[in-house]
Formats: sequence, C-alpha cells, structure tokens
Amino acid sequence: FAQDGDLKFSLESVKKLKELMDGNRHINPRMMVPMASYSPCQAKHLPEEFRPVCKREDAPMIFRRLSLAAEDDLCEICANAACAGCF
Repeated sequence: FAQDGDLKFSLESVKKLKELMDGNRHINPRMMVPMASYSPCQAKHLPEEFRPVCKREDAPMIFRRLSLAAEDDLCEICANAACAGCF
C-alpha cells in the first residue's frame, strides 16, 4: 500500500494514477500544466478509490505526492517514505 497522511491506496491504483498524470504531461509540452495544479479527477480511468480525494481541497498535492512515490517503483523495495510495508 502507498500512504499519504491518513489515506491509504493500493500500489496498483497508485501506478495507474502515475500513468494518468504522466500521460497528461506529455500531451503538449508547450502548453504543459504544472504538476501541482493538475488533478486527474476528470480522467475516466481514475481508480475508484481516489474519488473521495477529488472532493478535498488538497487533492492536487496528494496526487502529486502519490505520483512521486510511484516514480521509480521504490515502493516495492520499501525505500520510500510514502509506502507502508512490503508484499
């Protein structure tokens, strides 16, 4: 599981979130939306467990931190602070 404060999400969902956020970044580099302000809540492929986060004011920051946690699969070797345990 990946964790942000008191929120916990499955590693699989966090990887999907990262794919969504990375995909958004590569649409048009000249019109790039800053990561901190992008929210994947409009994405129809957003895993259901993230829907409650979309109602929060700090949603973009939560998504950004989770995306960074999944950056290089450090979760899977328990080296990242956002991760809670190994499989």
